[in-house]
Amino acid sequence: MGDKHVVRFEPVGIEIEVDEDQTILRAAAEHGVQLMHGCKEGQCAACKSFVLEGEDIELERYSTFALPDYEREEGSTLLCRAHAYEDLVIELLNYDEEIIRSGLPLRKGVAEVVSNDAVTHDMRHLVLRLVEPEEIKFFPGQYLDITVPGTEESRSFSMANVPGREGIFEFVIKIYPDGLFSGHLADRLQVGDRLDVEGPFGTFTLRESRTSDLIFVGGGAGMAPILGLLRSMADRGVERKATFYYGARTQRDLCFEKELRELEEQLPGFRYIPALSEPAGGDDWTGETGLITEVVKRGEPDLKGMDAYVCGPPPMVDAAIPMLTALGVREDNIFYDKFTTTGEPEGEDGP
Repeated sequence: MGDKHVVRFEPVGIEIEVDEDQTILRAAAEHGVQLMHGCKEGQCAACKSFVLEGEDIELERYSTFALPDYEREEGSTLLCRAHAYEDLVIELLNYDEEIIRSGLPLRKGVAEVVSNDAVTHDMRHLVLRLVEPEEIKFFPGQYLDITVPGTEESRSFSMANVPGREGIFEFVIKIYPDGLFSGHLADRLQVGDRLDVEGPFGTFTLRESRTSDLIFVGGGAGMAPILGLLRSMADRGVERKATFYYGARTQRDLCFEKELRELEEQLPGFRYIPALSEPAGGDDWTGETGLITEVVKRGEPDLKGMDAYVCGPPPMVDAAIPMLTALGVREDNIFYDKFTTTGEPEGEDGP
C-alpha cells in the first residue's frame, strides 16, 4: 500500500482518504461514496471531474476521446484512472445528490454457473448463484466485475434481475469474436464452474424520489440493466408510466420479447417498442424500423418533464442524449450507461 491523501469532493463537501495505489473512484466506492461512473476504463467520460486544488495526480491509460489533451491541461481528470499523490479538492461535474451517499459496500465473492444459454445468435443469458459470501447487495441496474478465468483481468456486466435472498445474478452478455471473457463464455464456461466476482458498481438505478414518466432507450446487451429496472418496478408495484424503445438490427437480434409483452400487462401504462434498423428479407416484421433514435423522435414529439435511461453501445448513447434533450428532457434527468468494449483505447494517453 502507498501513502494516503485526503480528497475532498465539492460541491457536496465529502472527504475520503485515498491510497496512492488505488484510483480515486475505487477509493470512493470502498468508502460507500457512489460517484457517477461507467466503464471504469477511461473510455466513457462519465466520471470526468475538475481539479480545484492540487496538482500531483497521475492517470492510468485512458482514451483522449474521453479526456482530450486540452481538457486535461485545463484541470479536468477521469476519477476512474486518477491516482492522488497529494491532498486534492475535486469538483464533481456529474453527480446525483440522491445516489452519492447511498453506496453499498463493495464485496468480493465466488459464484457458480447455473446456466449459460443463447438468447440470440450473439448474446448469452448467464445465470450465477453466489457461493460465498452469503450476500452481495445491489440495486437494480448496477453491475458486477467478473474475473476472466486464468487471468487477472476482469470484465463488467450489468445484472438483469432484481436482488433476492437466493443470491442469483443474471446477465445478458454479447459475444465478441476475440473477447477475452465472451470467448470463454461462448466456448468453455460450463454449468458448475466457479467465477470470482466483485461489486456492486454503477449508478444506473431508478431515482426513487422522482415520480416523472419514464423513457428507456436500449440496444444490444443494454437490455440487461433496463430489464432489471422494469422487473423491479413490476415487483414493487411502481406506477410511473414508462416506455422502452429497444433497437436491434434484425429480428434475430431481439430477446426477452415474451417477458416484455407480459410486463406490458403487469405495469400500468408500460409500452415496449422494439425497432429494427436493418430488417432482413426473411423477417416477418410489421413493427418500427430505422435507428432507435429516429424511432423515438417519431413516437415522442414532446418529452418535457420525463426521466430518461439510456443503455447500450457508445454510438447509440451518444446519439440518444442530444436527441432526448432536443425533445425536452432535462440533461440532469438523463441517466446513461455506455457499454464500452475492453481493448486498446483509441487515442489513449497516460504514463
